[in-house]
Amino acid sequence: MPDCSHAHPTAAAPWQASLRLGFARDGDTTRLVERTHRGPLRVQKPLYPEGPGICHAIMLHPPGGVVGGDQLAIAVDAADGAHAFLTTPGAAKWYRANGKVSSQRVTIAVGAGGACEWMPQESIFYDAARVDLHHEVALAEGARYIGSEILCFGRRAAHERFISGAVRQHIRIRRGAKLVWWEQGVITPAAIASRFGLNGRSVCATLIAVGPPLPAALLASLRALDPALGITYMKSVLVARYLGDDSETARHALVRVWQQLRPHLLGCAAPMPRIWQT
Repeated sequence: MPDCSHAHPTAAAPWQASLRLGFARDGDTTRLVERTHRGPLRVQKPLYPEGPGICHAIMLHPPGGVVGGDQLAIAVDAADGAHAFLTTPGAAKWYRANGKVSSQRVTIAVGAGGACEWMPQESIFYDAARVDLHHEVALAEGARYIGSEILCFGRRAAHERFISGAVRQHIRIRRGAKLVWWEQGVITPAAIASRFGLNGRSVCATLIAVGPPLPAALLASLRALDPALGITYMKSVLVARYLGDDSETARHALVRVWQQLRPHLLGCAAPMPRIWQT
């Protein structure tokens, strides 16, 4: 996506954009049966690089960046037995607040026996960005979920640091009637510098997976992948975290977790999506 951090007119009205996607199982095929959008959020045609059972959708935000006051809402519904894989064509860029808070609200619902993989590419927060991120997942019994995020504070390659602003996160995952994961927090420059926060690092990455129990051998293999990765497993929820200064390194670390985890959790191999390699 083009870098328009200085080209976006600050006087322009904020974008109010929404995207609703529905996936359903039709025999051996997962079909994209609903595709409703308002404002600058789109999805390309459904893709099937792994065969008909897994529908890939690439979400697009044509403006190329989010400025203060912009509000994005994405709703995904994967019906019983459907398997949806969602990603983006490149990094999301969150620009300076200009006195307003920007937000993204993601809601995902997965029916019985269904699966959803939410794996966008990295988010870059420019200095003075003020952002609220809400992510809520509702899983039926027997549904499975893998979600990841890579957050980059400032642009290290351009020697631009995140010295003001704040990013608020709210993550909630339910399985059936039970709350299985709840996380919220605020990342500020002080939190980035603190040894109880990011310890001076500029990139943090997280992968959360919910599904059937994981065997001890798989957990041991995941924990041996990379000393920079932290792996936590509590009942049906696995959390992998990475802390560093390079988004590519963070992505490779999460991809290695995904490639080992996916065959057990979702019953399929984990070939690299072509869009991640362009």
